[in-house]
Amino acid sequence: MDHIVEQGNKGKKPPGRTRRAVLFGGLGIFAVAAVAGREELGRAWWLIPGVDKPRKEGELDHAGASWTSASPANWRKADRPADYRVDRIVVHVTQGGFESSVDAFKNPWHKASAHYIVRGDGHVEQMVRELDVAFHSGNRSMNERSVGIEHVGYVDRPQDFTDAMYAASARLAADVCHRYGIPADRTHIVGHSEVPGADHTDPGRHWDWSRYIVLVRAALEAASTA
Repeated sequence: MDHIVEQGNKGKKPPGRTRRAVLFGGLGIFAVAAVAGREELGRAWWLIPGVDKPRKEGELDHAGASWTSASPANWRKADRPADYRVDRIVVHVTQGGFESSVDAFKNPWHKASAHYIVRGDGHVEQMVRELDVAFHSGNRSMNERSVGIEHVGYVDRPQDFTDAMYAASARLAADVCHRYGIPADRTHIVGHSEVPGADHTDPGRHWDWSRYIVLVRAALEAASTA
């Protein structure tokens, strides 16, 4: 696949700790409550050691998707958008088949994942909850602020980017944009190759950005008026 290593985590804090987790470690939960107030504590209580944020296995963020859990080694638990603003979508191409991509994200040694995988027939598989940080872009800051969408295929095979894939991905992207207030434009919907510091080529020159953005905007307008 085109993004095997989560380069954005090299030399950084351990992936299991968010900025607030570090804050809690330094000040203590009661000090944070006094400084930040009850509202802040209410959002972040689950970062107390030994306490997990309630979540249901298999719960979906996008209607119509199926669920397969990526290995916890390939993403970081968070509480987005309460702790990190979500304002970007990153478009990827798997450089492999669907099954091999799912297996890679389930493999704890892979050290990468994405929130979604879109197949050529329009099937959408969710593998990381949107409230969590998937290791997909090779840039820690971008991972924290974005939703990663993989597309099954190869960058040098335009035939892999089917009508069904474009339509399903556009509905997914529009749903993400609608829920987080993300503008459907090329500033906020970017390719993996456009992420700062990226050394990847996906989605490549055969990905039809003009067509995709038009489809996303149309789906977003439909969702906004529904």
